[in-house]
Amino acid sequence: MTQEQLNRYKVISSLIDGKLSISEAAMSLGLSERQIKRLKKGVMERGPAFLIHKNTGRKPQHALTDELKSKIISLKQSDKYKNANFKHFMELLEEHEGIAISYSCLHTILTKAGINSPKKRRRFKPHRRRKRKPQEGLLIQMNATPF
Repeated sequence: MTQEQLNRYKVISSLIDGKLSISEAAMSLGLSERQIKRLKKGVMERGPAFLIHKNTGRKPQHALTDELKSKIISLKQSDKYKNANFKHFMELLEEHEGIAISYSCLHTILTKAGINSPKKRRRFKPHRRRKRKPQEGLLIQMNATPF
């Protein structure tokens, strides 16, 4: 059980023992009185296991499989796609391999595997900021318009 679930159990058990009222338990847990009644009933019927979420420890239904992740990593490390950046690699996966995956998911998979996107250096910016004058008021400002 997590710390939050243990805290909930402690408050609900003190509610069952009669040490707290429903409104006090609702205030301490930040829930409505209706939810407190529901939790109390569940703990009385099923015990503390009622407070643990049923999906705890399960993999999400929409998550990518480990085989697909390892296939993507091996394709990226192969000579065929080695020099492609992440966006281009995503497009190549969809076009040639038939794997449709979002950029953010692909980026997460590859960066966790220690693969960085090959990027060029940033382009030189021709405009640079001027150096600050040593004292305030030394900068001369003029208006060059004839008006």
